[in-house]
Amino acid sequence: MAFGWIDEQAQARRRAGLVRTLRPRAADSRLLDLASNDYLGLARHPEVVEGAAEAARRWGGGSTGSRLVTGTTELHGELERELAEFCGFEAALVFSSGYAANLAAVTALAPHGSLIVSDAGNHASLIDGCRLARGTTQVVAHADPDAVRKALGTHEGPAVAVSDTVFSVDGDAAPLAELASACRAHGAGLVVDDAHGLGVLGAGGRGAPHAAGLAGAPDLVATVTLSKSLGSQGGAVLGPAHVIDHLVNAARTFIFDTGLAPAAAGAALAALRMLRREPERAERARTVAAALHDRLRAEGHETVRPDAAVVSVRAPSPEHAVRWAADCRAAGVVVGCFRPPSVPDGISRLRLTARADLTDGQVEHVVRVIGETRP
Repeated sequence: MAFGWIDEQAQARRRAGLVRTLRPRAADSRLLDLASNDYLGLARHPEVVEGAAEAARRWGGGSTGSRLVTGTTELHGELERELAEFCGFEAALVFSSGYAANLAAVTALAPHGSLIVSDAGNHASLIDGCRLARGTTQVVAHADPDAVRKALGTHEGPAVAVSDTVFSVDGDAAPLAELASACRAHGAGLVVDDAHGLGVLGAGGRGAPHAAGLAGAPDLVATVTLSKSLGSQGGAVLGPAHVIDHLVNAARTFIFDTGLAPAAAGAALAALRMLRREPERAERARTVAAALHDRLRAEGHETVRPDAAVVSVRAPSPEHAVRWAADCRAAGVVVGCFRPPSVPDGISRLRLTARADLTDGQVEHVVRVIGETRP
């Protein structure tokens, strides 16, 4: 029977406790949200919402086509210029999602005959970019610059190392300065995904490359998402102007995809301008993350010290993680639940995202709920 194998896989997922389901949320939910990536609490801020509404009123509901045909508006160009300037890069290119931006950066910068050195803990979008690229991929140990250096030393020709700046599972940061040094020693480029760094790390939230003194470097390309700290939708690639020009002409997820909707571009631009005006939001997100970690650890939970705004709490098994997250929700707190295959090390976790708009009282409430529902 056609697709009969799907039922077999569904049964295997149920036996392993790995079934995933959609859970629509209400617009007026009273649950305390620590599962989203709205790190700065801007997704529903009146200025950001108005930015989206004004863009939709002016430009319409959709971008109407690919960026190279009719999908580029003046608003897209404005967002690209301000994003590049804020993060310290020469140029930027906006995509319909952060996933599309990562696919573009990796595939377009790793042609046939090149080597891609990929961190074992990278996000699925970077992994898929490696799979689609024409170059050869070598996966190396997590956050290990020496492993990157050794891999690059085995190859002659174009090469690029690929890494998250902040890894989405445990919230640990990559050693960017050491990775850049390893790449430069072999004339290789460095592509980093700063999805979880923008808005949280660096001066005023300018991102992990800025914090490491690498923003604007000629051998560094960064990708970002507009859907986390900026509370909108979409992604972007930041880098030297000639690299961005190359992506316009070579990146399939740019050439053949419909452009980002004007409303999303307007919301992201409004959020970016708020962050520039209120840089303390970035510091507050880091403070909340540190407070969550310290309080959870004091209560005996196994956590990893966060380098940005992601706080993970390890669970005994996938089944325990699912039940724990469900019990937290029943108590009024929404947390993420990460299980295989989302976690590369096979260890299930609750994943909490700190938000700049959480109060100290809410942090204490979250810690109490997690402790009371612990399996």
